[in-house]
Amino acid sequence: MLQVQYIKDNREIVLNGLEKRNFKNALETIDTVIAHDENRKATQAKLDATLAESNKLSKEIGMLFKSGEPQKAGLLKEKTAVLKEESKLLSEQLTNAATSLQELLYTIPNIPNELVPAGTSEEDNEVVFEHGTIPELYEGAEPHWELVKKYDIIDFELGNKISAAGFPVYKGKGARLQRALINFFLDQNTAAGYNEVQPPYLVNEASGVATGQLPDKEGQMYHDAKDDLYLIPTAEVPVTNMYRNVVQKESDFPICNTAYTPCFRREAGSYGAHVRGLNRLHQFDKVEIVRLELPENSYEALDGMVAHVKNILEALGLPYRILKLCAGDLGFTSALTYDFEIYSTAQQKWLEVSSVSNFETFQANRLKLRYKNSDGKNQLAHTLNGSALALPRILAGLLENFQTEDGIAIPEVLVPYTGFDKID
Repeated sequence: MLQVQYIKDNREIVLNGLEKRNFKNALETIDTVIAHDENRKATQAKLDATLAESNKLSKEIGMLFKSGEPQKAGLLKEKTAVLKEESKLLSEQLTNAATSLQELLYTIPNIPNELVPAGTSEEDNEVVFEHGTIPELYEGAEPHWELVKKYDIIDFELGNKISAAGFPVYKGKGARLQRALINFFLDQNTAAGYNEVQPPYLVNEASGVATGQLPDKEGQMYHDAKDDLYLIPTAEVPVTNMYRNVVQKESDFPICNTAYTPCFRREAGSYGAHVRGLNRLHQFDKVEIVRLELPENSYEALDGMVAHVKNILEALGLPYRILKLCAGDLGFTSALTYDFEIYSTAQQKWLEVSSVSNFETFQANRLKLRYKNSDGKNQLAHTLNGSALALPRILAGLLENFQTEDGIAIPEVLVPYTGFDKID
């Protein structure tokens, strides 16, 4: 969430950033924010003055009673009664003004970093890096949804029977390969200095709001109305919220965590061949990396996270590319995002497997995540996160790109984790 003072001090930068994002009614929204804030401040000033006058009169009433002047004290008591009613009304007005301002701020996305290219959709994303050779498969090579039936390693129909579409059942070597990938990713992350945590899979509303999933993506999250808890769409939510309402020491940074969790997304409106098989699921596994950084170090840290994901993909032997997302395709909370895509030879298309983002102070302001600087003042930290990695499309890419006529080869780095080198 943007800070009101930042909006006031950088009005043109904010307007230009929102226009770059193709945010509708940017000027009207920003002017309304400023007007709401002025109204809130004016109401606060009136309330403070009313309370001060009431306190002053209360002291005078006490002195009048002590000096034996109850009649004068009674007149002042009538005045304080009026002031109490006024202060009650002003308190209600102040609460309403603060709530209206907060709700409006929740609708405003982060301002894109100057490195973010202009554009309106994923078609305008900028390819900044490519690595690997696209393999040539044998004649008759199949997409993963056929391969998993052939080798009986993932059952989509059984998942549909148990739950619904988008909840597959992993079986035999498919389940072991899934577990192998999770452990490999976690080991890679911890070796790079990330501390492993195991967070809850359900979060409260405050946690969803703090990282920006609520209210923006409320319709995409599974919600338990009875307990008012949400199934997490990513480990980013609980892991980042470990630091909600916390003041860190400057020497604590960087703070680096990694977590494996299942992720749950309704993906409302997702239909068609492009979401077939593992390409888009309602429940899937993902290993996440989350960093908290001092502002001056966050973009160097972002580059380090990008390099880390590159190393994992190269270890797996998957051809991949990196895209810098344009402003029109940028996530609501992000200031700069790099997407990683692997190439599926069987499907003949690129599949997104990771997003690595810097949110600058946008999440930290919602989280009230601060640190004391060298002057002893509280400052907002920067938050970053990335997938390292999301499993479904990685698994799809491995099955499709490593298929042979007599089975599916397992990348060498995974063999110690799977205990086998081929699915046949």
